[in-house]
Amino acid sequence: MKEPSPLDSRRPFVLVVVTLIGLHSCMAATRVAASLSVLAQGYPAWVVGALLSLYGLAPIGLSLWAGRMADRHGFHRPVAWSIGFALFGAALPVLTQHLAALAVSGLLTGGAVAFAAVAIQREAGLMARDVGDLKRVFSWVALGPALSNTIAPVVTGLLIDHVGFRAAFVFGTLLPLVAAWAAWRVPRLAESLPGGSSPASFRSAFGLLRHTHLRNLLLVNVAMAASWDAHTFTIPVVGHARELSASSIGLVLGSFAVASTVVRLGISSFAQRIDEKRALLAAITLATGTLLIYAWLPGTLGMMIGSALLGLALGSVQPMVLSMLHQGAPPGQQGQALALRMLFTNAATIAMPVGFGFLAAATVSSAPMWLMAALLLAARIPARRLSTSSEADAARV
Repeated sequence: MKEPSPLDSRRPFVLVVVTLIGLHSCMAATRVAASLSVLAQGYPAWVVGALLSLYGLAPIGLSLWAGRMADRHGFHRPVAWSIGFALFGAALPVLTQHLAALAVSGLLTGGAVAFAAVAIQREAGLMARDVGDLKRVFSWVALGPALSNTIAPVVTGLLIDHVGFRAAFVFGTLLPLVAAWAAWRVPRLAESLPGGSSPASFRSAFGLLRHTHLRNLLLVNVAMAASWDAHTFTIPVVGHARELSASSIGLVLGSFAVASTVVRLGISSFAQRIDEKRALLAAITLATGTLLIYAWLPGTLGMMIGSALLGLALGSVQPMVLSMLHQGAPPGQQGQALALRMLFTNAATIAMPVGFGFLAAATVSSAPMWLMAALLLAARIPARRLSTSSEADAARV
């Protein structure tokens, strides 16, 4: 990895994170504005659900391409494409809020984040000096979307209430310009792979699954990501069944978000002392136990405590996984490894909520959490087989 560390030279790293925040905030703002616009036009709720799914659909198709481009061209070219996608996608509803325009906007802004995220994560990882830096770097990278999901929807809602939908979409078009300003100032590196070659096809990306370390890491990541979705799906359902108010349900979800943010800040402070494998096993244990008992936690306060524990467990996963993924990927293929993670995570994000809905309808509202507890128990097997940092490069089938 190249020197200096982002801790020694903060400006390039901060600019990379600001780029991510700008693009992710654009998606978050347009997603909220598009959802409310559709409802205001009188469309049924299922149309909103279908529209929202488009934001997660594009990353599935673009992830591997994004990984190849990041490995081939580095940071600036993929991010430039992403800024163009986001700018056009956010500007389209400024002109017309027809349902088709909102759908295209969702595809473009969602795809832009996916396309840029791989290059941004790869660039941030290459800025790290050692393993401790990797964990610290990726904890800050993980905070970027958390900040954008907190701030952008609030600003969007205020603009809709006090000015109108068009103003909210104009706000969305300004955010990619912030990303462009930051990305332009990131130092440019050589745009080539080690040895001057580039991956020949998508087959080379899936070929990474032959690496035992990477395959086990992706299995653990998918299980933890699906548990996050199970929590997001189940809380409103359980809260409604218990006749909790919307404010109480919001407090429960908020406690999860706060805990996931706090644990990532903690990782950035104590990165040198954290062993990724042990941290992942501890997170799996904590999440499994909490998911098993969640249905019996009393009242709003009990659910808030349970959600906070889940937030601590699940929020710690992304920095650990990204650090181990970056270490274990072959030289010149970090982008493709990150792309595989994004591909599988987004596929689970789209598929699992549908299954959770059928399961909850056929059994009880807490069943999705029990299912994920069982899957997390199974995920301990690949987690225990993960290589240590020193072994990761040699772990192959």
